[in-house]
Amino acid sequence: RSTAVSSSSPPSRATGPRSSVPGWDILAAELRLPFVDLTTQEQRVLGCLLEKQRTTPDAYPLTLNALRLACNQATNRDPVVDYDEHTIREALERLGRIRWTRYASGQGSRAPKYRHMLDETLGIAPDEQAILTVLLLRGPQTPGELKARTDRLHHVPDLAALQATLERLQARDLVRPAGRRPGQKEERWQHLLGEDAEPEAPARPAPWAAASVAAPPAAPPAAGDERLAALEDEVRSLRDELAALRRVVGGLTGDPY
Repeated sequence: RSTAVSSSSPPSRATGPRSSVPGWDILAAELRLPFVDLTTQEQRVLGCLLEKQRTTPDAYPLTLNALRLACNQATNRDPVVDYDEHTIREALERLGRIRWTRYASGQGSRAPKYRHMLDETLGIAPDEQAILTVLLLRGPQTPGELKARTDRLHHVPDLAALQATLERLQARDLVRPAGRRPGQKEERWQHLLGEDAEPEAPARPAPWAAASVAAPPAAPPAAGDERLAALEDEVRSLRDELAALRRVVGGLTGDPY
């Protein structure tokens, strides 16, 4: 994938409501993405802006400190990182050059705030944003994992609808299949926005494993287990978001909470 980015040549932009554009699916297939290769830091920053726009709209756009907390939170992140403000600021500057983020502070704002521009720059719908958000923040996912983890961002009615969204994104070279993990029935999907968007190498067996009898593939999790895992993810995410909001509000009011 090309890594060249030209600030004088902005990416293709779709205008107007998607539902009112005749032949949108045909047009979308032509809106390719041959020019971007985000670093892992840029992927995390962009994913957090996309996520917080949906989960904490009252605190969005985000201050630099709120964005740092979002990048470093322990839930709904893989891997967990510990970025400082300098790292976040540099990522924002690079994303700003390709018009994927921008400074968004208004009158009366005491701290700089930032927002993403992905919906305008790429012309992607809310369901597509939700899938890209999860892939940016958690890495390759199966359709079942995506269904459970995107619901808090945008409701997808069923796996068939999610698969259709993945196929639209794939037609624009934004995602692709990434193979299966051992023991998994479903193929995983990954985004194509950044430097780590490559198929994972198969794990090398331990030296003693060659002589052992291969274990049968693990059974896929029951539907109840998937729902429970999704609920646990949601509770942990809500706790983190509440704590982040308290810190933001505390910084504005002087109340340390």
